[in-house]
Amino acid sequence: SDDDFLRKEDERLAKALQGSLKLEPPPWNRNGNRNANVRQPMSFPQSTGLRTCAGCNNVISHGQFLRCMGAVWHPECLKCHGCKLPISDYEEIIRITSLALEKTITRDVMSAATLTDAAGFVEYKVHPFWAQKYCPHHERDGTPRCCSCDRFEPKEVQYAALNDGRKLCLECLDSAIMGTADCQPLYLDIQKFFASLNMKLEQKIPLLLVERQALNEAMDGETNGHHHMPETRGLCLSEEQIVSTVSRQPRIGMGNRVPSMRIEPYQLTRQAEVTAILVLYGLPRLLTGSILAHEMMHAWLRLKGYPTLRPDVEEGICQTVAHMWLTSEIASLSRQGRRFPFEKKLADFFKQQIESDTSPVYGNGFRAGNRAVLKYGLQQTLYHMRSTGRF
Repeated sequence: SDDDFLRKEDERLAKALQGSLKLEPPPWNRNGNRNANVRQPMSFPQSTGLRTCAGCNNVISHGQFLRCMGAVWHPECLKCHGCKLPISDYEEIIRITSLALEKTITRDVMSAATLTDAAGFVEYKVHPFWAQKYCPHHERDGTPRCCSCDRFEPKEVQYAALNDGRKLCLECLDSAIMGTADCQPLYLDIQKFFASLNMKLEQKIPLLLVERQALNEAMDGETNGHHHMPETRGLCLSEEQIVSTVSRQPRIGMGNRVPSMRIEPYQLTRQAEVTAILVLYGLPRLLTGSILAHEMMHAWLRLKGYPTLRPDVEEGICQTVAHMWLTSEIASLSRQGRRFPFEKKLADFFKQQIESDTSPVYGNGFRAGNRAVLKYGLQQTLYHMRSTGRF
């Protein structure tokens, strides 16, 4: 086929290029430090006829040119889409030629320096869900990630800065819930979802959106709390406390920075087994909703008098209900067609995060709970949990 012919041609060109460029190891720079490992400058064949550059589409009438992926290039026209710099490392050119990759390497998040591995190849990683390409050291150098969708901040885009140090990408910011009052319509929607599962909550439970510090303080003060994830985003509270709640949604300031929030104290009084549900502010509607569904399931179990359950059983059924809510939201977004393409993708991401969680409590607990619900139904699973304490 044409593809096989082109691949073989690329491989042949790669071997020829490798042979012409790597006959001897690069000499040391006689005027520099022997430990500097300076590479030999790259050499290119001279053009002897009219050729069209695949990068700029101009004729290469004279001077040096480069063969790569079955085409010819000006040396300065073979560029990385991420940093816009020419790819001048001859081993990297051999790599993209022999592997017959796309026209140029694309990295969505680029550092100032190009990193190479021990063999001299340019390294990059790919986000398992979003397919965002980035240099590996961004996992360690403090490059901001969106606290919602987990994508790195691209080179030429500035994420919104929240007051507690988190960053939010502009797509997630578009549906972010910033204040307690703004979350009430979502709270009512999830109450209706619970009622549709024959799990109506009779008691009115206060819902408060809080900053990270207030959530951590409330978690530390909770003596009868459930198991917590490394990054806590929600809490079902059963102790009397004073909580600093976010009372309103601000306008976005200059440079995508969210201005100071209005924080007001809220006195919690214990009237039953549940005093409040706390959710981290500044997250998009779908993530806020899945957290709220999870915490409302904790509240339902307490108010219905369920015995103390193993962490993996309680967290597992709460994650299962959150997963069910996300599934219902995806179905709703699908019915609306292409109106909300990013929101549907975001819902798929949050759902996939629950499904692929590797932790023994949340991940294994969800998989066991989800299997039970799919096989026996939610009500039968809850009845078995009450009777035996397990799925």
